[in-house]
Amino acid sequence: MAEPKPVDAEAQSPADVHQLDYAIEPFAYVETNEHMKAVADDTRMDILNLLMERAATVTHLAEALDKPKGTVGYHVKVLEDAGLIRVVRTGKVRAITEKYYGRVGRVIQFASMPDIDDPAWFVHDALRGIRHVEGEPFPMFSSRMARIPVEKVDEFAQRLLALTDEFMATPRGGDTMYGILVGVFPTDHPVLRHDDEGDE
Repeated sequence: MAEPKPVDAEAQSPADVHQLDYAIEPFAYVETNEHMKAVADDTRMDILNLLMERAATVTHLAEALDKPKGTVGYHVKVLEDAGLIRVVRTGKVRAITEKYYGRVGRVIQFASMPDIDDPAWFVHDALRGIRHVEGEPFPMFSSRMARIPVEKVDEFAQRLLALTDEFMATPRGGDTMYGILVGVFPTDHPVLRHDDEGDE
């Protein structure tokens, strides 16, 4: 599958696109065991998600995560050592200089399918924070299966990735963090024989 093309925020009106307060590359690549270990953790994934809102200090992140600063500082160091986040600026907070962290890449791109016990760990990560509130229309899911050529699957994958870029580029608002989960995947479901095979 060809590499997806993220939304070009600079080509759109600032009012139409969520603007980060720091510079960011289109992609951060997960290519090594160190990278994989860095992202295969709930707290570190939460940190990466929070940094798509804006740059933040360890103090900010600890408050948002409701975790001790020492614990969050450890996870920030793991992500920084793996090259997935970086210091984007410093600032004075009550006379103390604090580092503001940002993500290295807008999209985390896996070089290959992670070599871990659960190949769908990222699906489970996406779903771990799901909640349902009586009266709300979400969550909403739809599942479909179809026997189609792999070339068409690639087309659908590109369109789905473009949709996730649009989702992330939406200006921030409201009080709830929503998630979007998309994917196409081979299955072990049974397949009817081709129509032109005829009946025996």
